[in-house]
Amino acid sequence: METTTPLIMEKTSEKNTAAFTHLSTLSQYIIPFGNYIFPVIIWTNYKDKSEFADHHGKQALNFQLSILLYSLILALIAIPIFITVVLQNIPIEAFMYNENLVIRNFNFEGHIGTLSVAITAVILFGLLKFVEFFLVIYASIKASNGELYKYPITIPFIK
Repeated sequence: METTTPLIMEKTSEKNTAAFTHLSTLSQYIIPFGNYIFPVIIWTNYKDKSEFADHHGKQALNFQLSILLYSLILALIAIPIFITVVLQNIPIEAFMYNENLVIRNFNFEGHIGTLSVAITAVILFGLLKFVEFFLVIYASIKASNGELYKYPITIPFIK
């Protein structure tokens, strides 16, 4: 009976490590790049000790890298559109003669299509961050229950 107790404790520590790996990605809201730094630290320390922790560490990192890629794509869509639309409506004299920047005669009708694309990208980014938060919580619950979990919409960067 004593031989089963260490196995249960080890399994509990593996579950806790895996759950904490997922939860450590939420540090991004306090520490810049914490969603990459802390999971990497935890994963590299435990990947050789536990297949369970290795699986969850890879999942957490792949998900965060996928979210980064999707966010960059959305930013590359939205930011140039907003900059272009705003700069098209600022007179060149404002830059040349250091005048006050005044947007004159802004015409929504002429830019409704491009602005719609940019606004959609911004909304998708907000939705992506919202879904990310809840998927991280869900993955950590699955890990603490001892279940393997794979995030949706994740590109397997680390195999």
